[in-house]
Amino acid sequence: MGVRTGLIRARLRGASEAKGRVITFLDAHCECTEGWLEPLLFEIYKNRTSVVCPVIDVINDNTFEYSLVPDMTSGGFNWNLGFQWYTASEREMDRRGGDRSLPMRTPAMAGGLLAIERSYFYEIGSYDSGMEIWGGENIEMSFRVWMCGGQVFIVTCSRVGHVFRDVSPYSWPGGVERILNRNTLRTAEVWMDSYKEFVYRSNPDIKKTNYGDVSERVALRKRLKCHSFQWYLQNIYPESWIPAKYYTLGYIKNRQTGECLDVSGKKAGDQIVMSHCSENSEGQVFAFTHRGEIANDELCLDTVKRGPVTILTCHRQGGSQQWIYDNKTSTIRHISNFCLGKPSPRDPALPSMGLCMGDMSQKWIIEGLDIDR
Repeated sequence: MGVRTGLIRARLRGASEAKGRVITFLDAHCECTEGWLEPLLFEIYKNRTSVVCPVIDVINDNTFEYSLVPDMTSGGFNWNLGFQWYTASEREMDRRGGDRSLPMRTPAMAGGLLAIERSYFYEIGSYDSGMEIWGGENIEMSFRVWMCGGQVFIVTCSRVGHVFRDVSPYSWPGGVERILNRNTLRTAEVWMDSYKEFVYRSNPDIKKTNYGDVSERVALRKRLKCHSFQWYLQNIYPESWIPAKYYTLGYIKNRQTGECLDVSGKKAGDQIVMSHCSENSEGQVFAFTHRGEIANDELCLDTVKRGPVTILTCHRQGGSQQWIYDNKTSTIRHISNFCLGKPSPRDPALPSMGLCMGDMSQKWIIEGLDIDR
């Protein structure tokens, strides 16, 4: 190619040279197992709009030892669109009727290894050539395929090993953050509709990034008559940490102290704290969902009666993670009928739980609250 263009544009160049009916993309640092290709091709033969990925096994980057991974995981993402592996949903397990040999629908693909019919690759929009190097193209393609009538599978009868490295062996022109932010914003601006606010609020500095011209990608979406992002969340990925239905996304401030709930630097099991409100703190951004969760990405406020108030992985079962906001009294009441309040003198940094008295210490301002949303 003459000059370094990065993975995304190199794949576009490779695809333009391909002659076969199916294009298969693999990273260079892979080892294919016997019989890996046939299951992928069979799924495309059955349905040309299927984009298929093998189970990706792990090759140790020091010893090259090959290790099998479970075939019960699917791809997802967090608020800032970072790809994550999760245990496959019960919904998907039920769809497959317990047959683990059947391909598994995945809301998102890892992206390094996939096969797609060549004509469909171009019909659905290939890759976004405005993205740079690599990163985020897998999420963008996943949204695009699902929202525009295709489907994405992990084919459990196909396995390919991949060397996962701890350190990137090459440079990123302009820095890793700039490239990943650019690619992420191009995805959010084209495909996420109003839900793009989850990306902006979970990474406040991202708004400084120039993501280029996305008008051609917007026109592609319109031409393909693609579904909304809410449709994707409701039908393809209802388990997503981005809730399909929510009342608000923003800070939660105590009226008396003027301080905000904050999970910055916290992990599951830690207690939530109160701190000075900052519009640039992603740890102070919460979604108040229709399920009654108060969530920051995958972490939800959790308590039992008088506390303490901790943050745990959202379990979607209500109970200890179910809260009710009273718009008239400005109180946040837990399902246990105790109310969230300002810190007590004994623990000046930790919000308290107590009997609902309705005084100023238990009144809260929730940014942008829309109870009709």
